[in-house]
Amino acid sequence: MAEEEKKATAKKTTTAKKASAPKAAPKAEAPKAEAPKAEAPKASKKPAAPAKELSRVLAKYKNEVVPALIKEFGYTSIMQAPRFEKIVINIGVGDATSNGKALEDSVAELTAIAGQKPVITKARKSIANFKLREGQAIGTKVTLRGQRMYEFYDKLVSIALPRVRDFRGVSKNAFDGHGNYTLGVREQLIFPEIDYDKIAKIRGMDIVIVTTAQSDAEAFKLLELLGMPFKR
Repeated sequence: MAEEEKKATAKKTTTAKKASAPKAAPKAEAPKAEAPKAEAPKASKKPAAPAKELSRVLAKYKNEVVPALIKEFGYTSIMQAPRFEKIVINIGVGDATSNGKALEDSVAELTAIAGQKPVITKARKSIANFKLREGQAIGTKVTLRGQRMYEFYDKLVSIALPRVRDFRGVSKNAFDGHGNYTLGVREQLIFPEIDYDKIAKIRGMDIVIVTTAQSDAEAFKLLELLGMPFKR
């Protein structure tokens, strides 16, 4: 009996010790490492392209010529005012049939004058008297529009034409009845891009100024206001 009491007493003591033993604190979880946030790609700022400066002739047309045309012809809208549509420069190379280099030289010279590569013009039909075959290269031409057109016109009236010997102005009678003007130039030397010592032959050219004018009177006034030196 005493032995059983000792066992019961020992069991109570063990139970009491377990109850009084401090509970182990829960293990603190290590903070999870956050993945670095991907930075949004910065928009690459490209420098804005500089605005192309208007040619002197185009600026004059917008600021001075259009108001003057509206006043003279009574247009109700600025869109009715005539303007340049294109300028066509043509060089005939008659000796190209026997001299292939003559055509190459003319192409190079017209490229320098116009600032744009020209195209080769070919014969539309055969002419036996001139020893000309259909499709044979006989000249070169270039069509200018936009900024290049205005820049060429500026060079023509302010630099090239005044260099013509004994120049007294261009004809007023070279309009075609539809508001277009044709100007004949006898030699390419009047243009500053041409070096006299490097040319093989002096050649003339035709310059056609195509406008949106409805009549020759409107086209004449447009050209006059833009500095075309007509004969007085």
